[in-house]
Amino acid sequence: MVARVTVVGFDADDTLWHNERFFQMTQERFAELLEPYYSGGELMPRLIDAERRNIGHYGFGIKGFVLSMIETALEVTDETVPAPIIGELIRAGQEMLRHPIELLPRVQEVIEEVSSKHRILLITKGDLLDQERKLAQSGLGDLFDGVEIVSDKTASTYLKIFGAQDVKAGMMVGNSLKSDVLPMISAGGFGVHVPHELTWALEHAERPDNERFFELTDLGGLPELLRTLE
Repeated sequence: MVARVTVVGFDADDTLWHNERFFQMTQERFAELLEPYYSGGELMPRLIDAERRNIGHYGFGIKGFVLSMIETALEVTDETVPAPIIGELIRAGQEMLRHPIELLPRVQEVIEEVSSKHRILLITKGDLLDQERKLAQSGLGDLFDGVEIVSDKTASTYLKIFGAQDVKAGMMVGNSLKSDVLPMISAGGFGVHVPHELTWALEHAERPDNERFFELTDLGGLPELLRTLE
């Protein structure tokens, strides 16, 4: 018998509001700035490799991304990249940190409807100050029963947040199969994938074959899904 869902966790970036588009815009700016100083082929794979190496040092978020851009710029130019270019990369990161929040369609109404019958949590990873800023600007903060800003999302993370005994009645909703869905299912809960048109290369994963896995075209389908599990 499938347990009734009592607690719903929501991812933040690219589930509730746009995020990845700003990273991709900055990556394009990064490529433009480096073009006069680098002719060694594809630049983005070098940046992704740096991000992958640095997650353990800097964690997730804009600050780690900026440091990875600077590291990549130094590497691909044999440390000859001019200081003003480094300054431009820093300013690009600062612009990202100031960018206003834009909610995805139907987010406000779905959060309000789900919160009327379920305990809801915001579970996001990334830089603490930046995630707090985005939540405050979103206008959604008062709707959540709890907010968890974590260094990474693993099965043990979800077991700790939902509780080992209660995780089977818990659901995690997000745009990342790798971070939001697969570890929640591994922990024993429900995982709901709401794809976003843009996904960070390091968040790609295969869809699971599991009765606790669901996929929605957009967040608007969540209330009906929850009703089917009552």
